[in-house]
Amino acid sequence: MNLRWDRLTRAYGEKIVLDLGPGGIERGCITGIIGPNGAGKSTLLNIIAGLDKPDSGYVRYGAVGANGEEHYYEEIPRERITLLFQQPYMLHTSVEKNIAYPLKLRKTPPAETKRRTDELMKEIGLAALAKQNARRLSGGEMQKTAFARALSFNPELLLMDEPTSNIDNATTADIENLLQRAKTGGVTMVIAGHNLPQIRRLCDDVIFINKGIVVEAGPASKILANPHDHVTRTFIEGGLLL
Repeated sequence: MNLRWDRLTRAYGEKIVLDLGPGGIERGCITGIIGPNGAGKSTLLNIIAGLDKPDSGYVRYGAVGANGEEHYYEEIPRERITLLFQQPYMLHTSVEKNIAYPLKLRKTPPAETKRRTDELMKEIGLAALAKQNARRLSGGEMQKTAFARALSFNPELLLMDEPTSNIDNATTADIENLLQRAKTGGVTMVIAGHNLPQIRRLCDDVIFINKGIVVEAGPASKILANPHDHVTRTFIEGGLLL
């Protein structure tokens, strides 16, 4: 799913937290939105997902028509988007039923639901925990379950807010492998966070936001290796942005 936005603003009281000119996300890519705390990263994700509304401007969502042409709509295609938070919420039921829940909502046939759920549990290492109550899992196992659930219905756009900040390296590797396979399957992804090594490993493009404004955007390999703006360079090198 392609995204396009322009003149996008959001303020809380007197504080402007987002003020974006023309920009967007490319279909089939993994895009990292990076920046210091309070930069506006989570606000942008929430607006894209429809959990928050901009004060002005727009986000447009791309869809490919029968003739192969791209069309853009401002109506949020909620059925094609999913958002993952830093702290996952588990339904008070088994791991397999948590993962199957989005498919159940979409009235997917039971045989296909089971096939897809089993496939994801095997891919991410949860098959042995299928019948366990998801709320009794470790933090890493919960996050794995949340990722499998988010990808169960093959969303066109997966938004992630600090998705692996509180889990161990082995679990992070399992999740990153799952994301790489999802990208191969055509899922467009956006990761908002501070984990620059992860951004380097996964992302095709990077958008650096500071104080609600896009400072620099482009291919991740170029921006992370040789940023043009001194503010971007300071952030990437671990300096303090005041």
